[in-house]
Amino acid sequence: MRRFNLAVLAALTLSTGLTAGPAQADGGQRPLGLDNCTATACHFDVPPGTYDVTVRLGGATGSSTSITGETRRSLLPETAAPAGERVTRSFTVNVRTPEGEPTGPEGTPGLDLTIGGTAPALAGIRVTPAASRAGAHPPGKTPVARQILLVGDSTVCDQPGDPYSGWGQQLPQYLRRGITVANYADSGESTVSYLQDPRLWATVQPLIRPGDLVLVQLAHNDKTTDEATYRANLETLVAGVRERGGRPVLVTPIVRRWFNTDGTLNNGTALLVNGLGVNHPEVIRSVAAAQDVPLIDLTAKTKALVESLGVEGSKALYLYNEKRDNTHTSAHGATVYAGLVRDELVARHLVPEGKVRVG
Repeated sequence: MRRFNLAVLAALTLSTGLTAGPAQADGGQRPLGLDNCTATACHFDVPPGTYDVTVRLGGATGSSTSITGETRRSLLPETAAPAGERVTRSFTVNVRTPEGEPTGPEGTPGLDLTIGGTAPALAGIRVTPAASRAGAHPPGKTPVARQILLVGDSTVCDQPGDPYSGWGQQLPQYLRRGITVANYADSGESTVSYLQDPRLWATVQPLIRPGDLVLVQLAHNDKTTDEATYRANLETLVAGVRERGGRPVLVTPIVRRWFNTDGTLNNGTALLVNGLGVNHPEVIRSVAAAQDVPLIDLTAKTKALVESLGVEGSKALYLYNEKRDNTHTSAHGATVYAGLVRDELVARHLVPEGKVRVG
């Protein structure tokens, strides 16, 4: 197995309490801990599933550590630890194949974590199969962590490479142990293609468990979808989630960064009105009201933010400077937008306030 180098040997001596416990990823195996890590990364040979990860951060000097995993998912925001002190954090992570976009490459088997931050210091780590807290699952059922499944497009998905990032890729860092994000958003998808491709909805629907949240944001690629079809597709997704005992949540799309001369966003391109005149956010709001579905109005939230930042200030949210791209978000923008989603999940009592990280 791979081990840390001598530069972080002192941190290893403080990890015993976290890595030597009885928790195992599978029966008969050694506990999964620092023996599975190098100075900058960890690899755990675990099958697809949901896993709790507990880390101890800190070293002899002040440190600041972040953790990403699988296909560039942000799992733990940069966390400071004063010199000589240790900070313990936990999160729950989804391991699947493909590990990123559902129509993308399979990725590497198992769970891969990357240790980053301005002054990273990992003193201990433990990986165990996730389980609900006592009483959180029906009698006789296998205990599992609660899932938030994401159905969406390239503005939501786990983007495979810099500088791109979807807001769903950044959402996990805002959630504490016990809630995991399973991001099945996929680049280029519309409501039509998401329902038709067997790698997408036909794969996602059977994974929905009673009580799971399923967030649906599909609009950017419905450029030729008429209103009746678009509405019917949203209703199909809502019904399919409920059929499995899940809870659908409709999400209006993030705005595109297209300004009018007066500093407001363009009513067509920016606010997702397609060439047929279909106002996607309005249709989503209408379906949510008619079907009694919780709504996260990300269009309204991102519109207000982008317009408040203005033409210049809003560039950093998108990939304008890097790609002249006014649709896809930077890691910074995706993180900001994921924060808006987190706030709405709490405000609508979809996720307990104690299960999210703030700041």
